[in-house]
Amino acid sequence: MLKNYFKIAIAILNRRKFFTFVSLFGISFTLATLLVLTAFIEKIVNDDYPDRKRARSLYLTGIEENGPQSMVSSSLSLSYINRYLKTMKTPVDVGYYTARVGTNTYHAGKKIGIAFRYVNGSFWNILDFDFLEGKPFDAQQVSNREKVTVITEDLRRQYFGEDVQAVGQLIEADNQQFRVAGVVKNVPGTTYFFSGDMYIPYTVANESETGQSYHGEYNAILLGASAHDLPAMQTEYNNVVGRLKPSDKSYDKVLSYADYYSDAYLRTGNMSKPLKRWVYSVIGGFVFLLLFLPSVNLVNINLTRIMERSSEIAVRKAFGASSNTLVYQFVVENIILTLLGGVVGCLLAVVMLYIFNQAAILPHVTLHLNPVVLVIGLITCLVFGLVSGVYPAWRMSRLAIVKALKA
Repeated sequence: MLKNYFKIAIAILNRRKFFTFVSLFGISFTLATLLVLTAFIEKIVNDDYPDRKRARSLYLTGIEENGPQSMVSSSLSLSYINRYLKTMKTPVDVGYYTARVGTNTYHAGKKIGIAFRYVNGSFWNILDFDFLEGKPFDAQQVSNREKVTVITEDLRRQYFGEDVQAVGQLIEADNQQFRVAGVVKNVPGTTYFFSGDMYIPYTVANESETGQSYHGEYNAILLGASAHDLPAMQTEYNNVVGRLKPSDKSYDKVLSYADYYSDAYLRTGNMSKPLKRWVYSVIGGFVFLLLFLPSVNLVNINLTRIMERSSEIAVRKAFGASSNTLVYQFVVENIILTLLGGVVGCLLAVVMLYIFNQAAILPHVTLHLNPVVLVIGLITCLVFGLVSGVYPAWRMSRLAIVKALKA
């Protein structure tokens, strides 16, 4: 039976090539767009380099003081980290690092742009970078204010050249010279918490560890002994923040959060209004429109195509075909059409991802069609086929034989 339906579906598709093209284009382009979007989101959510201990980590991206008339929000100060984070009982380690700082350097007659971060020694214990040569600087070197650095393979290539050992050599950045201690694999731009070209001991920076201000230049990671410690770490940190007093009379409360990775990723700037709900709403709305509009178009096209077969429907009903049988046939035909469009959509997505990867729009980010993405594509095709085929098929199956012959 399915074999016959398949043959009929192919014959119908060949009969009206324009409608077939429009249908396949709508399905394939929609699916390709969804596959590319899904591959990008999957890259953000699941790519754990260099953050492979994410399952037992919490992330602090800022602190905010606000009141009825004013608000100030920033990253954390060193004094805040020392007074409040390092005295917590549940974390087994605390890492901290600045945002990316941009600078230019000149070497061998060429200008090189560098993005660097100041980090502490625990940064290397919490994060799991892949070292191509050398090793990270340790806590003792940080304490001694040694001018050492870890650089990425991309910066090594730009500064020293291809296939050159960089460990032990000097590199200039921010008008200072640093000795290269190690070279790490490039960090994808989607992991924007940790991406950069150079990592330098924070003690080389000019920010003071003294003072009472909560506000500074650092983000932090709290590492637990296991994933089961995260709720307790959050509770302890919430208690710490709950005891903080605003630094000025114009503020009446202090806000700061120890977040899971996904929450921290979407909590930028404003502590009281995270972007998580807004981002989910935008993505959901975009996907809905992307599916809804082609589905409406396919419904109209299917109605037109099925109306042309009214005589066939009337004859089959006259010979005893039930409404359920007709609905089943038309739905199967439409699923075959959408699966064909799905194959074209997968091929189109491969081309789109190839162009994206070759263009290097995001540094060191390579998107792939992995099994998760392909399964989502298959489910999308089936939903497309059902949604756009059920109503037209049901409507025509309900026609009386006389009306169907006159249509």
